[in-house]
Amino acid sequence: METIFTKIINQEIPSYKIAENDSFYAFLDINPNAKGHTLVIPKKPIDKLFDLDEETYADLFSYARKIAQAIEKVVPCNRVGLSVIGLEVPHAHVHLIPLNSMNDANFAAPKEKMTSEEFITLANKIAEAVEN
Repeated sequence: METIFTKIINQEIPSYKIAENDSFYAFLDINPNAKGHTLVIPKKPIDKLFDLDEETYADLFSYARKIAQAIEKVVPCNRVGLSVIGLEVPHAHVHLIPLNSMNDANFAAPKEKMTSEEFITLANKIAEAVEN
């Protein structure tokens, strides 16, 4: 099953990549709830999060933790929240959202507006924090 996320992983569609390894890909959400809102996805195209095999499921959350820690180093926030909704794209994924209020986790709230340059700068800063 090919999804928009598969195309992002295969670099057929550009993304603001933060990090990747053999199994996972992390990139900024282009319609963010808050600056630094990041998606972490398995490279294996499984529709539902709970359909992932146990090892991939556990590794996804371990990888998301690493990315969340990097976001906290770069983006001023009280904490990084994690949300799993899964209705937007039929490819398992988690949202890592910098939170300063409960409204930052509200997907119906107005989205943060950022320029391409702001996305690039932020992605690079978070990527650097992942490596350190």
